[in-house]
Amino acid sequence: MDTLSVASWNINSVRFRMDIVEKFLREAQPDVLCLQETKVVNQDFPHDPLRRLGYTHIAINGQRMHHGVAVVSKLPLAEDDRLDWQANGEARHIGVRLANGLRIENVYIPAGGDVPDREVNPKFGQKLDFIERMTQWSAGLSGIPTLLVGDFNIAPLESDVWSHKQLLDVVSHTPVEVEALGRLKAANDWVDLGRQFVPAPARLFTWWSYRAKDWAASDRGRRLDHMWSSRDVAARATAHRVHEDARSWLKPSDHIPIVTEFAF
Repeated sequence: MDTLSVASWNINSVRFRMDIVEKFLREAQPDVLCLQETKVVNQDFPHDPLRRLGYTHIAINGQRMHHGVAVVSKLPLAEDDRLDWQANGEARHIGVRLANGLRIENVYIPAGGDVPDREVNPKFGQKLDFIERMTQWSAGLSGIPTLLVGDFNIAPLESDVWSHKQLLDVVSHTPVEVEALGRLKAANDWVDLGRQFVPAPARLFTWWSYRAKDWAASDRGRRLDHMWSSRDVAARATAHRVHEDARSWLKPSDHIPIVTEFAF
């Protein structure tokens, strides 16, 4: 039986943080790394340092200065798809297929602005519409072994945030977002792999704001980054890890890498 490890990381500019991407790949050695918020056009993506580390298969959907997603892999990739769930041309999704038939869908859901009101804040409406389009897409995935990863920009559970009470009206943890994400989850009977291995109400965060002087001491985290899978794939998952130490690396992202391991 073969093992497969898949990592996901909102890197917040892949070129600016290439040193810690290389550090993570050398230390964690995932087979596949899905990146979000790469902030680079396709022709300027840093292929060479990744190839030197053995990640010779690269699928990218880039955008200058904003958004952008990529899949870098030691394993061959096929079926390179880019879906526009925001219907505005932003680079927020890339999907690939591995030789064993597993689909990996890498997504960067919009943050949604600061005010959780569609009428006052159009960005919030765009976020909800994006999730609704994903929900419709998910409903057509029956029978396809799929792993959905990325920065969902929603922390759904009370234990996914440092203070449920204080964040109820803060975008990323509002009831309307949590309900929308719940509908997405139900559409393909997705399994939340993070919570499969670290059941609620245990603390599980993947993001800490840059605003904190000492992110670890204040620990005002949220679980914005997720790995969901179809039930057949979830049955093959053997471990899930959050690399919290990466938040303290030189020039860190405000997100940390998460990794799930599988036996196929």
